[in-house]
Amino acid sequence: MTATVAVIGGGYGGATVAKALDDVADVILIEPRDAFVHNVAALRGVTDQSWTDKLFIPYGKLLTHGTVRRDRAAEVAASTVRLASGDTVEADYIVLATGSNAPYPANLDTLDSWAGTKKLNATRAELERASRVLLLGAGPVGLEFAGEIKAAWPDKAVTVVEPQSRLLANGAFPEQFHAELRAQLDQLGIELLLGTSLRELPSSASGVAGKFTVTTDSGTDLTADVWFACHGVTANSDILGEGLSGALRVDRRIAVTPELRVQGQETVFAVGDITAVPELKMARLAQKHAEVVAANIRTLVEGGSELTAYETEGADSIVLPLGPRGGVSYVPDLGVLGAAGTADIKGTFFLDSYRELFNQK
Repeated sequence: MTATVAVIGGGYGGATVAKALDDVADVILIEPRDAFVHNVAALRGVTDQSWTDKLFIPYGKLLTHGTVRRDRAAEVAASTVRLASGDTVEADYIVLATGSNAPYPANLDTLDSWAGTKKLNATRAELERASRVLLLGAGPVGLEFAGEIKAAWPDKAVTVVEPQSRLLANGAFPEQFHAELRAQLDQLGIELLLGTSLRELPSSASGVAGKFTVTTDSGTDLTADVWFACHGVTANSDILGEGLSGALRVDRRIAVTPELRVQGQETVFAVGDITAVPELKMARLAQKHAEVVAANIRTLVEGGSELTAYETEGADSIVLPLGPRGGVSYVPDLGVLGAAGTADIKGTFFLDSYRELFNQK
């Protein structure tokens, strides 16, 4: 009999593992969206109309034999998935690929592609009305968004507020990288207020234009026309049911074995942002997880026992665009790359490879 594999979540990791197992198992991909959202390019989709529609790739051609079921997993146990619709899916193997939540627009918070397109267009219109933009958070999202805004509208004032005293405090990058990053941010005219935060959030809603004044903890008054939260990532781990919840850590990520099994489980695996693997959370690494999990499930389905362990890269790397022609990267094997090198790597946000993954021309 063919083994059934239920994959929970059709993001970067989930789609990769589902397609990789399509020829050896009965794959059921459970995903509430009507299309894959290429969140890696979401910030470009806000500022550049030509990118808005490119963010959405239909699921219809992803699997040849398996099924993409548009539903939401409400609770997952060792061999069953209870769906929001009330149905239950029984599976021999389960892969948790539910990812994480982050404030819009870094992560799109709509389930229909038409609604997502409408929201992105509305956000662009709000930005066009604004003369001064305030971004909260100087991590990769805040800095990339600042660069996209300045590339699209060079005359807008952009201020980034960050409670840490250092940019990209969660990553370990060399001083040459930080020097190049600061130089490009200065050249773009992006104002950085580090080591402080706001006493209170603006009275207006995030992403909605309307003049406001706020005060930082250090006593600086800031007046702007629109603001966005660019921090606060939470793992989507609230669906773990009986037998699985014991693997949850305090940070809501899931403890996994070297083979990416959920701790304490033999047939439940996890990939991507939801895992407690000690590394930066990136789409590329979620797909590396997926390759290991797909290989391990294939081995088990075919009667083998020698599983592959996932190996972290050891050193942090990053490709951080600051608009279509700017940015800075650090790859241990290559060193620090400036604007031209970064634009070459991420100018297309790897769109063609993702369309190929989903069997779209």
